Amino acid sequence: MNGGSTSEIRQNEIRTQRLLLRPFRPSDAARVQLLAGEKEVASTTINIPHPYEDGMAEAWIAGQAESLASGEGIVFAVDLPSRTAEGLIGAIGLVVDLGSLRAEMGYWIGMPYWGRGLATEAAHAVLRYGFEELGLERIHAHHFARNPASGRVLEKIGMKYEGCLRRHVRKWGRYEDLAMFGILREEFEPG
Repeated sequence: MNGGSTSEIRQNEIRTQRLLLRPFRPSDAARVQLLAGEKEVASTTINIPHPYEDGMAEAWIAGQAESLASGEGIVFAVDLPSRTAEGLIGAIGLVVDLGSLRAEMGYWIGMPYWGRGLATEAAHAVLRYGFEELGLERIHAHHFARNPASGRVLEKIGMKYEGCLRRHVRKWGRYEDLAMFGILREEFEPG
């Protein structure tokens, strides 16, 4: 895209060594509800509710086309193609501000897949997509300070710690500190 209009955001599949990042399909809804519905997954994010009720996954998936068409964001299903019985294991995306050529990255991975480097692999691929395909200048992300594993993912993909927003959000009646990370285009190593 390299700074063009919002109509130029396209969602192509991205293949990595172990993963396929692809658009979500309506048929993914049950798997999204199962994996994102785990209390441990929901507790590490700002936006995932718990309990994850019937119909929520369908509505979330349906809303992604509008976000993509408006140029406001793109979300990829994180899929393990070699494990066809399971397939979908999480989600990763960018909330895009094309006027400033920046985006915020967010992701979640289902609990059975934690600790295998899959979030890092997906996040690195999305950084490459953001810088090379969308022409972004900066990508940032945050995580709850009590979730250092997410911070390690961001560090492994080259993001730098930029500070802490103390008691910045409230989740389930508890204030949460957000650790902020960012990376500039010239700092990214495609590897």
